[in-house]
Amino acid sequence: MTAADTTDLFSPELRRERLVDWQAPGPAAKAAMTMSGMEAMLAIRDGRLPPPPMAKLIGFRMATVEQGRIVMDLDPHESLENTIGLLHGATAAALLDTAMGCSISTLLPVGQTSVTLELKLAYLRPLSMRSGTIVAEGKVVKLGRQTSYTEGFIRDGRNNLAVHATATFSMIGTAV
Repeated sequence: MTAADTTDLFSPELRRERLVDWQAPGPAAKAAMTMSGMEAMLAIRDGRLPPPPMAKLIGFRMATVEQGRIVMDLDPHESLENTIGLLHGATAAALLDTAMGCSISTLLPVGQTSVTLELKLAYLRPLSMRSGTIVAEGKVVKLGRQTSYTEGFIRDGRNNLAVHATATFSMIGTAV
């Protein structure tokens, strides 16, 4: 690559900018801790609690809230791409970690939550802006007193399985 080629890569017409706004997470977390996990997930879905800053940064939304199951969706955008024009794998990881953790929350009482201990992903097909709306589903496999297990799936706009994940979560707070 010559110096002239590099200069073109930084031309003003190739510059992009994206403004991200979010609510401070502390007050929302405090409000959520007064609710059962299901109540908190429904409040986020319905706009009564603000989504976490990470959701705003990446651009995903909570679409479905059921006992032991959460579905989130994302319209992919250029700011999530890597240098080869595909969505960065961290996008799928963040989506699935959130969906799987939230699926556990739907089964928890007031004062209890979980944190990720282990997250494993298998990338089965690449995702890009051409993938259409990406749907991430998290489902509880086993809810335990100390650890819980989940499974997650990401499908592209044609319903093709793109990423499969499993995760282990540590339970925090009152006993299940």
